[in-house]
Amino acid sequence: MATFTYRISRKVYKVKGSIWIENDDVAFIGSGRIHLLEMIKKHGSITLAAKALKMSYRQAWELVNSMNTQSAKPLIATSAGGAGGGGTRLTNEGEQAIKQYRALQKRFHLFNARESRKLKL
Repeated sequence: MATFTYRISRKVYKVKGSIWIENDDVAFIGSGRIHLLEMIKKHGSITLAAKALKMSYRQAWELVNSMNTQSAKPLIATSAGGAGGGGTRLTNEGEQAIKQYRALQKRFHLFNARESRKLKL
C-alpha cells in the first residue's frame, strides 16, 4: 500500500510596524534618530557619527538640533574645538532617551509577535 504525503501550503502572516514618538505632530524620536544618538555616543562626534551612518553632517546636525529643540533638556551637548579639540556627548537625558526608546521598541516587537500568533488568515 502506497502512502502519500500531502503538504498544505500555508502562508505565515506577521504584524509589522515602526514606532516613533511625536511632539505636537512633529517627529521627535524614532529608530533613525536613536541610531544617530548611539553613534554620537560611540564616536563622540556628530561628524564621525554622520559618516558611520552614511549621512551628511548637515542632516545629522538638523536631526540633533530638532531633538534638542523639542526636548525639555538637550539630549546632546557640544563643545567648541580648540587645542584639545571639540566634541559631542550625550547628556543624561540623551542616555535616558535611548534607554526608554529601546525598552518601548522591545515591548512593541513583543506586541507584534503576540498579535501575529493570533492571526487566522
